[in-house]
Amino acid sequence: MNVKIEKLIKQFAKLPRVGTRAATRMVLSLLQDKTGKAENLAELLSDAAQTIHPCSICGVLTDNDVCEYCSDVSRKNGQLCIVRDLSDVLVLEKSGVFHGRYHVLGGNLSGVEGVTPDDLNIANIPTRIKNENITEIIFALPNTVEGKTTQQYIITTTQNQNVVFSELASGVPLGGDLDYIDDGTLTLAFGGRKKL
Repeated sequence: MNVKIEKLIKQFAKLPRVGTRAATRMVLSLLQDKTGKAENLAELLSDAAQTIHPCSICGVLTDNDVCEYCSDVSRKNGQLCIVRDLSDVLVLEKSGVFHGRYHVLGGNLSGVEGVTPDDLNIANIPTRIKNENITEIIFALPNTVEGKTTQQYIITTTQNQNVVFSELASGVPLGGDLDYIDDGTLTLAFGGRKKL
């Protein structure tokens, strides 16, 4: 196989949840397409790489200083939903179960992988609680050891701020990610969240 095609396939295969077979199909489809999809994709990716960055408040990707969720006044309801990454925000938005503000950590604490609080978007949570009059922090983190460790660390560092902590309840299996949960289960889990 052509060296350039092999390099492309290897790059696509590095994407989350994309294996070599899927990467091969995508690359070959793009390269054989005569409608300009490859050029359009390359142009869009280049533009996004230069203009998209994390929101200065919550960490959601945006092309403005402040994202659409942080600038939406109707979301100023005292609720802050803490999630691992942007895909979790997209899942919650699609389900329509949450209408407050988000905080994207960019991962979970992990001793095995060497991820410390300094590696995550955690430091400004106490400031957000104060500045945005947050009364409830809702944890929508993976139901894993790393997710629970991250949750406990945030509770410990913010517990003197007169805020209620809750987490998603039934429906989110142990070891489960929000990406794999259907809207109905997510609605149940969000509605049945429990105080910590």
